[in-house]
Amino acid sequence: MTTRYRVEYALKTHRRDQLIEWVKGLLAVPFVLHSQPTAAYEERSDILTKMAATAHRRYAEIMRDIEELIDDHITQQKRGTQGRSKLKLLVPSVGTFFTPLPLEKAFEFQDERRRISSRRFVAPSFNDIRLILNSAQLMSLTRDRPIELVTFDGDVTLYDDGESLTDQNPVISRLIRLLADGTYVGIVTAAGYTDASRYYERLHGLLDAVANALTEGDVKDPKLIILGGESNYLFEFDFQAENFLRYIPRKIWMLDEMREWQEEDIQSLLDVAEGALRECINTMHLSAEVLRKDRAVGIIPMTGPGKQKFTREQLEETVLVTQQIVELSAPGKKIPFCGNDVFVDIGDKSWGVMSCQRYLGGIEANKTLHVGDQFLSAGANDFKVRLDHSAFQ
Repeated sequence: MTTRYRVEYALKTHRRDQLIEWVKGLLAVPFVLHSQPTAAYEERSDILTKMAATAHRRYAEIMRDIEELIDDHITQQKRGTQGRSKLKLLVPSVGTFFTPLPLEKAFEFQDERRRISSRRFVAPSFNDIRLILNSAQLMSLTRDRPIELVTFDGDVTLYDDGESLTDQNPVISRLIRLLADGTYVGIVTAAGYTDASRYYERLHGLLDAVANALTEGDVKDPKLIILGGESNYLFEFDFQAENFLRYIPRKIWMLDEMREWQEEDIQSLLDVAEGALRECINTMHLSAEVLRKDRAVGIIPMTGPGKQKFTREQLEETVLVTQQIVELSAPGKKIPFCGNDVFVDIGDKSWGVMSCQRYLGGIEANKTLHVGDQFLSAGANDFKVRLDHSAFQ
């Protein structure tokens, strides 16, 4: 039992979103006080109706109170005194809010669909609160100002892990609609290629659809960019280019801070990461080989007779060991990196989204929305984006 506890704590507890966990705890109180788990649906429907109404009112009040705390936090941000906000005292890990969040209205919207208030045995969950926050974020962005840029993660967000964005994917029509409305669309992905054909292989369904929409006049001037390697290789949609993608030299879109990253430090960081990965291969006897690129290093599974697949625990161990070794190294203190899977990349999605904003003319954070899947507080890529931009998970 001790071993299981240690494993669960090491791999799970530090990954929770503390704001969502705090909200979840607040909503648990009215759930415990007002739920009626012993009432039968047929015999006491009046009690269940009253229970749902009472729970709905209490949940909505809590959401309104949190909404006011966020408004106060934003006011303190503008004064440069966000450390004094009550929300910061209650949830020390809370970051910057780029827009107000109409949480009460968002709760009403989600409660209508998920029947949160009517549940007797299942308390408001992480997913319930996540969807309420997502709805509030979208309501705020579309109510007060137009969204100018929407960026997306690739794997697990637009398509399944390791798969491609095919023409059958229902997300394509929605992306086309964004482009038709004049919204910039960026795909910020870990896949790091210098060859446009490799991105076409992964995104051919979308690229072909944009080209067809342009030919048919459904889209006038599509603004679609692909930023690969998290923040290292930029391509822009170009109808005349081979594979519909044109490479944009790094010097054109790099942020000023990125220009200060010395190549010697970059390669030193990758050397440290490679050493850590090789150590994990030897320690855990992984059937893997190291793949080194100019801005990334990682491991890939070996195939063939007698080769074993990676287990989840082996991958977790490899990620955590490599991340710690690189963080404590000298180049790791100079160069931003991300290493939340079995690849270590220079920079991360936060730098990638900011680079997209700069390249597209200096789009502000409160007019940008990032959609991703990795919002774990252990420093996952999309979590880092949320520190600097509005985000949707």
